[in-house]
Amino acid sequence: MTSQKTILRALAGETLPTPPIWMMRQAGRYLPEYRATRAEAGDFLKLCYNPDLAAEVTLQPIRRYGFDAAILFADILLVPQALGADLWFVTGEGPRLSTITTQAELDKLVPADAIHDHLSPVYETVKILSKELPSETTLIGFAGAPWTVATYMVAGRGTPDQGPAHALKAENRAVFDSLMDRITEATIHYMSKQIEAGAEVVKIFDSWAGSLQGADFMDYSIKPMARITAALKDKHPNVPVIAFPRGAGERYTGAHAAIGADCIAVDDGVSAEWAAETLQTGGCVQGNLKSSHMVTGGDELVSETRRIVQAFSKGPHIFNLGHGITPDADPENVQLMIDTVRNG
Repeated sequence: MTSQKTILRALAGETLPTPPIWMMRQAGRYLPEYRATRAEAGDFLKLCYNPDLAAEVTLQPIRRYGFDAAILFADILLVPQALGADLWFVTGEGPRLSTITTQAELDKLVPADAIHDHLSPVYETVKILSKELPSETTLIGFAGAPWTVATYMVAGRGTPDQGPAHALKAENRAVFDSLMDRITEATIHYMSKQIEAGAEVVKIFDSWAGSLQGADFMDYSIKPMARITAALKDKHPNVPVIAFPRGAGERYTGAHAAIGADCIAVDDGVSAEWAAETLQTGGCVQGNLKSSHMVTGGDELVSETRRIVQAFSKGPHIFNLGHGITPDADPENVQLMIDTVRNG
């Protein structure tokens, strides 16, 4: 029964005696079974677009750990590729894209509602997962937020300070705004299709929100996520939305209302005590153990996990990391974290 799924109960505002738990990037390179499946696929993009194998790596951490939720295995840069950008991955260095910095390059992109044939393998993965996941496990779909996706599309790669996107925003705001609008509309279509295929919750990742300053934070992080959330709520009113404006710091304050999200995920740049006092009054909060504890383990992992659980214990909470687990993490430390959350 849906009502018995602990993630959905927390997202509905219920305070649970033991918080539900999942982990960003829980299907990934820290797991030997993931590395084996990726080798079978041939490369990262082939893995993303192979529904059977993408479903398999999504299920692997559920089988191993029994997380309360599974998050669809995909990548935020599939949307730019579906819009017409070239996308490839360089081993050891990460993604590369053809850049969008001029009106002419923008004009070559396809309309936002023309992305679905390209992304149909992702929707097929969701359908497989909705059938194969344990009945108590919630299925989370996701997409990158427009600002974060735009930073990659403008620079053609990840950058330390998102400088190329900031420069385009300053020098040619019309082109930048048009790009943001195209990404926003495409993201609405993409996430809606994930829901139609069986996603029970969706999460918007704005990984680079923290680099936006002044009014730009509201204009290019919060407002686009609010637009996506409103559109999804209009089409799918009963599907919860988690928003993650990573790096927001004190600007997390009021984020539930500003975005319209059911839950705000917080990074480890703010304390759980502060987030409980300032943010949890607005609804469910997700977070926020430092991912480095998955590498170092030990007593500090246990004490920090207990501290976070206690800090958020008076309101709706989903336990998670403050950012994605890293490839050098020890799988045994993940089990230690889960045991600590569930057994105290």
